[in-house]
Amino acid sequence: MDIPLALPTISDEMVSEVERVLRNEFFLRGETVAAFEESFAEYVGTDEAVAVSSGTDALHLSLEALGVGPGDAVVTTPATFISTANAIVATGAEPVFVDVDLDTYTIDTEQLETVVDRRDDVAAILPVHLYGYPVDIDAVRSVAGDVPVLSDACQAHGATLRGERVGSIADVATFSFYPSKNMTVAGDGGMVTTDDPNVADMVRSLRDVGRGEGNYEHPRIGYTARMDTMNAAVGKGQLRHLDDWNERRRDVATAYTDGLDGIGDLVLPPDPGEDRESAWYLYVVRTADRDALQSHLEAAGVETGIHYSTPVHLHPPYRDRGFEPGAFPEAERWAEEVLSLPMHPQLTDQEVEYVVESVRGFFA
Repeated sequence: MDIPLALPTISDEMVSEVERVLRNEFFLRGETVAAFEESFAEYVGTDEAVAVSSGTDALHLSLEALGVGPGDAVVTTPATFISTANAIVATGAEPVFVDVDLDTYTIDTEQLETVVDRRDDVAAILPVHLYGYPVDIDAVRSVAGDVPVLSDACQAHGATLRGERVGSIADVATFSFYPSKNMTVAGDGGMVTTDDPNVADMVRSLRDVGRGEGNYEHPRIGYTARMDTMNAAVGKGQLRHLDDWNERRRDVATAYTDGLDGIGDLVLPPDPGEDRESAWYLYVVRTADRDALQSHLEAAGVETGIHYSTPVHLHPPYRDRGFEPGAFPEAERWAEEVLSLPMHPQLTDQEVEYVVESVRGFFA
């Protein structure tokens, strides 16, 4: 078989909608952008949603809208894609890392409390819903106190915590529509969600070169970080199918877990339990034989991925900031062992069974 790791779905309906907006709306700031924002806010359960050009921009602009800048510290985890930390650096603030809990792959709240209590310059806390697994935002909030919580939900479209959508629980949340995500805009794109109209208005200004109420009024330094109308058309169409696609992802995850439980030294993803519903952006296992397992699956026609092979603090730009190996041992172990199995809604039952048997065959 030839089984891809990820596979976005683009329907004839979405292509037709793109053609419609190309012929009838402005390429930028078209009516469909606002319609997509409204639909996404309704889906997540927030008052506001602001479409931007990428998940990275969503993080960066949200931090600036919260007033984060030089002299501030933002606490996050090194077990994430580098964009999380890069967005902090882009504001001029200092990224402060807290190790992860390997039982959940999310920020260790006990260590977070120690950091927040020790420092008086923390301007925001940035937890990451890695692989679609929801962070306990309520626990983070109890530690944060008056410090705003910005939720990196770039991998968590449709995930829930105690019945509430991820994206509606923190002060601000960010999403990415990169092509491999649970939903896409057929390219780069992102969304900021919040109930705070001041934050939303600031993000709208920052994404549009700092524009104010007048067309050529620019009260602040801004960026060119808008979502174009064609991408919004695709996103609006994708959103209508997101719940069905996520349901299929949950079925695939259940089949993987049932078929791989107790095999070798394989550590399976955390069980969401009754109070969480993962978006299952990725199904990530851990093993000390990660590289050999990946080679075995590649030979069997099963594409896999490593998300991510290096924790953020060990990338050169962060090593230059003084971070050294051993600083965050759980994140470093995570990076040495993780392997992502194919996960997308187009996987057939036969393909899922083949992946399971291929993994079992390696350990046999």
